[in-house]
Amino acid sequence: MYIPRKIESRLIYLSEHFPVVIVGGARQTGKTTLVKRLIAENVGARYATLDYPRLRDLAKNDPELFLQSYPSPVVIDEIQYAPELLPYIKTRVDENRTPGQYFLTGSQMFRVMEGVSESLAGRAGILSIYGLSRAEIKGKPEKPFLPTVGPAAESGFVARSSETVVDVFDQIYRGSMPQMIVDSELAPEAYYGGYVQTYLERDVRALLEIKNESTFLKFLGCAAARTGQELNLSDLGRDVGIDSNTAERWLSLLVTSGIVFLLQPYSRNTVKRIVKRPKAYFMDCGLACYLSLWNNPRALENSAAAGAFFETYVISELVKEYCNAGLDVRSRFFYYRDRNGAEIDLIIYENGVLYPVEIKKSGEPQKDAIKNFPVLDGFPEKRGPGAVICLSPFRYPFDADNSAVPIGEI
Repeated sequence: MYIPRKIESRLIYLSEHFPVVIVGGARQTGKTTLVKRLIAENVGARYATLDYPRLRDLAKNDPELFLQSYPSPVVIDEIQYAPELLPYIKTRVDENRTPGQYFLTGSQMFRVMEGVSESLAGRAGILSIYGLSRAEIKGKPEKPFLPTVGPAAESGFVARSSETVVDVFDQIYRGSMPQMIVDSELAPEAYYGGYVQTYLERDVRALLEIKNESTFLKFLGCAAARTGQELNLSDLGRDVGIDSNTAERWLSLLVTSGIVFLLQPYSRNTVKRIVKRPKAYFMDCGLACYLSLWNNPRALENSAAAGAFFETYVISELVKEYCNAGLDVRSRFFYYRDRNGAEIDLIIYENGVLYPVEIKKSGEPQKDAIKNFPVLDGFPEKRGPGAVICLSPFRYPFDADNSAVPIGEI
């Protein structure tokens, strides 16, 4: 069963403008299925996967012969196993800049992007794919969320959202990997157990040469338990028994693999944004649940960690929405925290306007949820309408500029 992806139009767009298109993301998020269905089947491109040892050896040891055997247009799956191909692809596209020649997929984006920056800079369109979004799962239209003030907020209560806290935490617990959505009988523990083992054996050992597997597993668990929190590498390393430099290197692998998203702090000064600690969010809540040993959605729902997991769920969904639309979240998504303890969960920066967003696991958040929004008035940028994304069945206004927004609206 194929679930249509919102990012399909973006893939087609890039294929019409770049000779090389690179599709990256975590394992089992649907990269190969998407490219094979959209490009190999519809366009008639050839398909070669470097998972096959013989093809991998040919690509590594005789890149010229490999590309002669698989002329463009061609889909090359798991390109990270043969970065030796990239300079030869560069030579070909420099001679012929026709768009849509080479489609490369990769799960180890750290290794892929090293080669791209050296060989294919300016020649490749890059696409990041995550697990299924809410809109994809529910078969609904999708557009990037932005707080707005309009008839819905001005008129008070609007259409009822049918999602309950039970529904949402069931979704959090199962995660967003395509196989978990398609196979409703598949137990999360069975799926994610195999996923983690595959990830360890195929990616981590290849990139980091980790000798103590249990230490890295402990690192994954500690990182997952901190999802939605400000990142403190020293504390994380101490809990795992590694130094902060090792923790930083391992976390970098999670980020470049598409497993973790780092939300940077916002300040007037770009340098200050860099030196302050980001917040870390797992992009698949089901994986975070498994790694942090939650094996029941009701237990998680009623735990002290529920708020952090709900925030992680919302942030990951918003990241997917923007990425599916081809928008760069790194230049748009921030959070705010100052020395006085004032915090805003998310700031969306769009066209010179700062849109504040709070995320509350509450069915009826009160007006004090927006109490920190005015701190943005001290910034040069204009403050736009704000939102509190919550579990309310209705959208309702706090005032003329800020509204409570049901999770069903994102």
